[in-house]
Amino acid sequence: MKIRLMQLDDYEKIYELWMSCVGMGLNNLDDSKEGIEKFLQRNPDTCFVAEVEESIVGVIMTGSDGRRGYIYHTAVNPQYRKQGIAKSLVDTAMTALQRIGINKVALVVFDRNEIGNGFWESLGFTVRDDLIYRDKALTEIVRIDT
Repeated sequence: MKIRLMQLDDYEKIYELWMSCVGMGLNNLDDSKEGIEKFLQRNPDTCFVAEVEESIVGVIMTGSDGRRGYIYHTAVNPQYRKQGIAKSLVDTAMTALQRIGINKVALVVFDRNEIGNGFWESLGFTVRDDLIYRDKALTEIVRIDT
């Protein structure tokens, strides 16, 4: 397995990977090729893919607001799970975030995503029950949940 920086040219393969993973929450704007291009422009050194024999089998998108790091859309092809790929992606991303001065990382996981929640708990990510997550769409967004 090889981990490398994510490139916009990887988009179609990554989107296909996301769609193969139950529990992913995507939308038509942020997760479009144009939306991912914007994200990569802002975060060129913190998004990674895992490859096996030149096939993308894992992805992690991380970014920063300069103060906190955020993890988005971490996924591993179901056929390649339980091989340490996700942990390697997380470790690589955490190192990249530390390199740019980030000291704390947050993420959001759907409560129904038992596999995802178990994974993040195994890595020491804790649930914050003192917060209420809120958002507001500024334009019409279509959810695409797997």
